[in-house]
Order: sequence, then structure tokens, then C-alpha cells
Amino acid sequence: MAEVISFAPGGYRYIKAVFQYSSGVAAEPGFAIERARLKKPMPLREGFAAVEAHLRSLGRPTAAFCACELRSPAPFTEQGFYEFNRHYVETLERWGVYRDGDNPVARTNVCPLHEPPAAPSLYAFSYTVPAARELQGGFVIAGSGETQSGATAQERIVAYGDTSPPGMATKMRHVMAEMERRLAAFGRSWKDAAETQAYTVQDIGTLIEPIIVRRGATPGGLTWHFARPPIVDLEFEMDVRAPAREIML
Repeated sequence: MAEVISFAPGGYRYIKAVFQYSSGVAAEPGFAIERARLKKPMPLREGFAAVEAHLRSLGRPTAAFCACELRSPAPFTEQGFYEFNRHYVETLERWGVYRDGDNPVARTNVCPLHEPPAAPSLYAFSYTVPAARELQGGFVIAGSGETQSGATAQERIVAYGDTSPPGMATKMRHVMAEMERRLAAFGRSWKDAAETQAYTVQDIGTLIEPIIVRRGATPGGLTWHFARPPIVDLEFEMDVRAPAREIML
């Protein structure tokens, strides 16, 4: 059973996961989650400065930062991903969000195949604001690829190395089930999703209708990003969100 924890300083609760990110966030009563997309992705240092400036303009603490969407140049090796994440959480620690290996911030980090950024960059971010009752709410389910427990990459990656239609179907079903598990942790289901995203460079066109649409996962449509998950050998990722409000910065 997923463990859901309240992060009072930020006005949201989160599904506990690993040190680099949580599995998802949802607004606590009295708050709403807003999403801001940048007109152009910014290198992380510059992007985090933009987050600080935006939150300051709203009179919100940095602890209100609850989710982010990153774009990276190419998939990392597992060691490279670990090293990147150690650097990434330094800012969250400075902001008073990351503490003692516990990270409440949800995240999606993918790698565009075409026109990738020169360095890991911030694409969009979400945060909480106080809200009147009728405007409260919102959630963000973090991105997840086709991973499971295991000692080796072959054991951890579902249908490892198989990008055939049956292989991709197996990967997609696994990720769909994980999205449903995370939604259920917040008492939500696909019908509550405002936006559903898929990330892959494999041809999943004929699989979208039977595996995703028929499952009721696209009440707000499906956005397919031609991008790879952040770790070498992963082929499919999804995330889901329903912010109370969205803006472009």
C-alpha cells in the first residue's frame, strides 16, 4: 500500500518513494496546485531561479514547490542518474523541501529525441497557493517507466530489450497499472485526470486505443511526447495531472 504523507509547510501531501522524487502530490484542504510551463526550457540553475522569483511574486515560500518537469539531453546510465539526482536535491534541501533522504516533490524527467537541451533543463513546475473552497484541489502523478524490483537491469526493466508491439504492450500495461496505483493512493481514478502524457520514441500508435483509451485513461485526451525515459534501456513513461490552474511564464 502506498504511503501518503502530509507536507504541511508546502500545503500538500505526497506518495513516499525514493530520495530523488515522490510518486505524486495532491493539494491539502485550503490549497490549490497551479502549474507553470516555461515558454522555453531553462538550464536547471536558471530554471530554479525562475521558480524562486515566481513564488516570491506570489508571496509563497519555496516549500510550496511540489512538482517539476525536466528535459535532459539523453538517457543517463544508472550511476549517471544517481549523480545527477544528488546534485538536483541540493536545491530542494536549500529550499527546506528535501530532508534526511525524504523528498516530497513529484517529478518527470524525459529526454526529447529531437532538439534536446544542451543540459538538464526545467520545462514546467507546480506549486501550491491558498485557495477558496471552490478553487481548491489538484494533483500531479509523477512520471514512471516500466520498472519493477530486481537486482539487474534485465530483471528491473519489464520486457527488457523488447520493442516489438507485444513487448511495448507489456511495458505500457505495467506503467498504466502503476499510474492507477498512484491515483488510488489519493482516492482518484482516470476520470479525475485532466491531462495524460505518454513519453516514448517507439511506435505505439496502434496500441494507444486498446491499452490506454479503452481503459478510460484519456478523459482530457492524450499528449504523446517523442522523448525517451531518463535511464538507458527504458522505453515508455507516463504521467498524469489535474492542476487547478495553469499558466505560461
